[in-house]
Amino acid sequence: MSRAMPSLCARFAVTIALSGAATVVASPAFAGDADLIAQGKYIATASDCVACHTTAGGETMAGGLAIETPIGSIMSTNITPSKENGIGNYTLKQFDAALRKGVRADDKHLYPAMPYTSYALLSDEDVGALYAYFMKGVAPVETRPPETKLPFPFNIRLSMAAWNLLFLDNGSYKPDPAQDTEWNRGAYLARGPAHCGTCHTPRNLFMAEKTSSEMAGAGIFPWHAPNITSDSNSGVGGWSVEELVAYMRDGHATGKSQAAGPMAEAVDNSLRFLTPEDLKAIAVYVKSIPAVHDAADTKPVFAWGSPSNELASIRGVALPLDRDQMSGPQIYDAYCATCHQAEGQGSFDGGLPSLLHNTALGRANTDNLVMVMLEGLHRQPDVLMPGFAKELSDIQIATLSSYLIQHFGNPAAKVTVGQVAELRAGPAKSVLVAVARAGLAVGALAVIGFVAWLLRRRKTVARTA
Repeated sequence: MSRAMPSLCARFAVTIALSGAATVVASPAFAGDADLIAQGKYIATASDCVACHTTAGGETMAGGLAIETPIGSIMSTNITPSKENGIGNYTLKQFDAALRKGVRADDKHLYPAMPYTSYALLSDEDVGALYAYFMKGVAPVETRPPETKLPFPFNIRLSMAAWNLLFLDNGSYKPDPAQDTEWNRGAYLARGPAHCGTCHTPRNLFMAEKTSSEMAGAGIFPWHAPNITSDSNSGVGGWSVEELVAYMRDGHATGKSQAAGPMAEAVDNSLRFLTPEDLKAIAVYVKSIPAVHDAADTKPVFAWGSPSNELASIRGVALPLDRDQMSGPQIYDAYCATCHQAEGQGSFDGGLPSLLHNTALGRANTDNLVMVMLEGLHRQPDVLMPGFAKELSDIQIATLSSYLIQHFGNPAAKVTVGQVAELRAGPAKSVLVAVARAGLAVGALAVIGFVAWLLRRRKTVARTA
């Protein structure tokens, strides 16, 4: 239920889910059971349901948020207990089918922008608790969000049932007996409710997660979810468990990184509310994920940078009439130095991050560096970096990025003017959208053909039986 990805390139586990009966779970006696409702609220928080199902300034869980994807906007639904506009008439069995199978109460299939492929791992107990929370702990809202209207063939919800036959795993999480209780708790949370892989695991041709490259990093256009495997250079192998816990709890880890974009949203809405024990369990699990190495990372991505100051060279030098001709030091002086200081060291109290030993500047993929300049950083309750999309041109952003990379980051990384323009345009206008849409259309048509073949074969077998 989390908008962990603004782009379907990463979140769209393709289009539709498998039909069929849902797992039957015991009906909880949740009326007045405060503990059960509290458990459900905790799992809903871990799942970050509010991120997708609540608009800015809107009623909690009332839906209506447009999730931009390469094939169009997917509208999040009202999941309050409204009987007219929400899920108030859902039985526990129907709720479970929607959550773990992607099948609505009317037997229509959900688009997996709602990551039911991860929620399929939820335990029966947590599903029952979630049901109790949504029915008794969430206020009903009597509004009906607009319906999702995707172009053909994606509007054929049943067309992707075959995809689920291949890629949807049935059954709750099964503990690994070779691991201890803490590791298994972390694996359950990371793979299931928190659905970390939805963003951080790359996708195959059919947009299913590549289980062989778990958490190896993926594009969630226009952002990039980085490699969080145990690799010491490309991933988090050089992070301590305590640093990972601090990052999930606070949105930053000194000398390593700070959360921005979808990850900042996950921290603010979800991760910071988890118990210290659960955060530690997730960190223990993440640090055990098999390493995936990017050859471009010749040392840890957080290890780049040394103090550098070229501002003295521009003192007394007039700014060019054409602002696109400004140099890197000039742009840095005008827009960055006040907060990040002349040598990139950040504020003395650590409230404003250092540009040294910062993963935003140490990765070969520089999309997040560009995006934080364009959009800024706005985190609860009081973390703020202004965005410069309206003030700086594509050329200026590219010039500034190159300056920062060369002086404080990995000098092998690059930012181009075309890259900035592409990221600024966003999903709706990106040329990548057209490419992804064409590829997904071909895949969807292929699946439609496969489903038709299965149906014809079934009829043939029935006639000859």
